[in-house]
Amino acid sequence: MTSSIDPQEVEKFSRIADEWWSETGKFKPLHKFNPIRISYIRKKIEENFKIDENLKILDVGCGGGLIAEPFTKMGANVTAIDASQKNIEVAKIHAERSALKIDYRATTAEDLVKTNEQFDVVFALEIVEHVANVEGFIESCSKLVKPNGLLFVATINRTLKSLALAKIAVEYILHWLPRGTHDWKKFLKPSETNSAANACEMNLKYLRGFSYNILNDEWKETENLDVNYISVFSKNAAK
Repeated sequence: MTSSIDPQEVEKFSRIADEWWSETGKFKPLHKFNPIRISYIRKKIEENFKIDENLKILDVGCGGGLIAEPFTKMGANVTAIDASQKNIEVAKIHAERSALKIDYRATTAEDLVKTNEQFDVVFALEIVEHVANVEGFIESCSKLVKPNGLLFVATINRTLKSLALAKIAVEYILHWLPRGTHDWKKFLKPSETNSAANACEMNLKYLRGFSYNILNDEWKETENLDVNYISVFSKNAAK
C-alpha cells in the first residue's frame, strides 16, 4: 500500500510541536474548537458503548494529545499515534505531568495495521486534509476498527465558503494559524469522505457540522456542512 504520510506535513507540525498545549499559541484555534468536538464525540460514543477501561480508543495523528488526554480522563483505554516523533515526545511529557497513562507511539496507521491490533473506536480528526493518500489512509484506519466499532473522521469541506473562512481568513487576515497550514485543494467534501469509507465496508452512521460565530467567539453543532464537519462510520460485524 502506498504510504499516506506526507513528509512535508509531518515536518510542518514537528516544527511547532512545542506549542501544542499553549492556548494562545499556534494551536489556539484548535483549543477553541476542542470542547465542542469532544462533547459531540463523547455523546456518539456513549450511544454505542460504555466509556470505561474496557473501551479501546485509537487516536490517529494525535499531535500533542488534545483529544487523547480528555478521553483518558473519562476512563477509556487510549492508544495515540503520530508520524512525528517530536509530537509524541511532547504528548508523553504532558501526559506524565498530568499523571495520565496513555499508550503513545511514534508510528503510522499503515504500520499499526501490521500488528493486527483493533480498537472499538478510532479517531482521525483534522488529519485527512494533511495526508498524501486519502483512500489509503482511510483504508488503514478502517482496518484498525473492530467489527461493530466506530470510525470518526473530522475535516474541512472543500467549498468557496471554507476557502474564505478556513483558509484565507484564518491564515492571512486573522493570523490564527501559520500561513500554509492548510491546502484548500486537499479539503474533502463529505461525499468524498463517505466514498472512501464505503469502499472499506464502513457505513455512515452520523454526519454533523460545526460552525464558528466570530461575534460571540463560540463554536456550535449545526446541520450546515459548508466548513467543518465530522463523519462517523460503523463497521459491519464479521459474517
